[in-house]
Amino acid sequence: MDEIVLRSMMKWPNVPSVYGWLRLDRRGQWLIRMPSVSPAPGAVPRFERIVNPAMIEFIGRNYTRDAEGRYFFQNGPQRVFVTLEYTPWVYRLDRTAAAFTTHTGLPAQALRGLFLDEFDRLLLETELGIGVVSDRDLPAVLEQLSPPTGTSIEATLLVVADGEEVPVRLFGRDVAIAPIRSQEVAERFHFNPRPTPAPGQPDC
Repeated sequence: MDEIVLRSMMKWPNVPSVYGWLRLDRRGQWLIRMPSVSPAPGAVPRFERIVNPAMIEFIGRNYTRDAEGRYFFQNGPQRVFVTLEYTPWVYRLDRTAAAFTTHTGLPAQALRGLFLDEFDRLLLETELGIGVVSDRDLPAVLEQLSPPTGTSIEATLLVVADGEEVPVRLFGRDVAIAPIRSQEVAERFHFNPRPTPAPGQPDC
C-alpha cells in the first residue's frame, strides 16, 4: 500500500466507507459509477471503464481485502468497497506466457488448483486467492495444458464439465481441473462479491 495512503489513514482514521461506486469486471477492468445530477426513480446506475493508466495503477497498488472477505481500494483515508462481477482476482499470462499475474500486476507463484465452471470459464487458485483467467488469454492457457496421455484437451474439458476431476500439467506443474458452479465460488473461497453497509452505517 502506498506510503501516502498509510499516512492519511493514521491522520483520518474514521472516514466513512464508500459502497457501490467501484466495480471489477471479468477482464480485470475497473469501472466507476458516474454521478447523475437528477436520477430518475429506479434508474440503473451508469458505470464507465477507468482508462487512465496512473489511476489504474494507483487502485491496483492499494487493492486489498478485510477480515470479512470484502475487497476494497484504500483511497487515502477512505475505503472504497469493490463490487465484483465474478472473482476478486483476474489472472493473465505474464510477458513470458509461462506464468500468471493478477489484473493488478502481482505475480502468482503457487498454482494450487484449476476449476471449470458451467460457462466454460477457467478459474485459477493461487496463494493470492481465486480468480478467473482472462478470456483473452484463455486460448493460450489451454494450449499449455497437458491432459492425460492419449486424451485431447477438448475431451478432458468435457469430462470435467460432466462432473469429474481430471489431473493435468500446466507450465510443468501437476494440478487437477475440477468442476465448479459459478454460484458456489464466493462461498467456497470466502469472499463477498457485493459489499453493502451494515444497518445504520453511513453509505457515502
